[in-house]
Amino acid sequence: MTRLSVNINKFATLRNARGGNLPNILQAAMDCERFGAQGITIHPRPDERHIRYQDAKDLPAVINTEFNIEGNPIDSFRKLVATLKPTQVTLVPDAHDAITSNAGWDTRKHLNYLKEQVAFFHSQQIRCSLFIDPIPEMALYAAQTGADRIELYTEAYAHHYTQQPEQAVMPYVKTAEAAIKAGLGVNAGHDLNLDNLGYFVEFVPCVLEVSIGHALICESIYLGLENTIQLYLNVLNKI
Repeated sequence: MTRLSVNINKFATLRNARGGNLPNILQAAMDCERFGAQGITIHPRPDERHIRYQDAKDLPAVINTEFNIEGNPIDSFRKLVATLKPTQVTLVPDAHDAITSNAGWDTRKHLNYLKEQVAFFHSQQIRCSLFIDPIPEMALYAAQTGADRIELYTEAYAHHYTQQPEQAVMPYVKTAEAAIKAGLGVNAGHDLNLDNLGYFVEFVPCVLEVSIGHALICESIYLGLENTIQLYLNVLNKI
């Protein structure tokens, strides 16, 4: 079964919009786990516009499932992750002013740099995943970095799913197949939701984990957080 990791950044966005501690980020993480989430994901950025570095430091004390920290491996991020030693670090080539993740690594161009980063996180006993576009070549070079997994950047799939689902999913199928053949595990995330998730995990082979935040929190406004997490788990259990 594909595991569901809930990205709790949007809880922090809501808190930061008003100040104070409502919603409480630690309680949100605990509730997501209590409602069935099999992992918690955060993506701290240098400007701390949603998840703050202090949130990241506080979360390990309350998380009982897998903890995944995403981000660009700048010095402050590396130090944070090395200190916290989460289950997984997902390296994302975010620009400092990016609203959200908007591209995967060019693993061929940045091969040597990524080798250094993966080696560093492995030295800290942390599983390492690389965020990539659905291009088989990128998966093959990702394997050369020594990474354990890739995370498929699924925005393009989500954008085209309603018009041409078969064409939308095919690059992900091919990239996942290349990754698996090269010895990599496959994760996925970005704009996956209750409408498009089932089709994706049905056709893309051996997806180990999906990281979902924005859509899940938006759906929770209407459906409730516990019910929404259960609906996601039901989708994943049907595959």
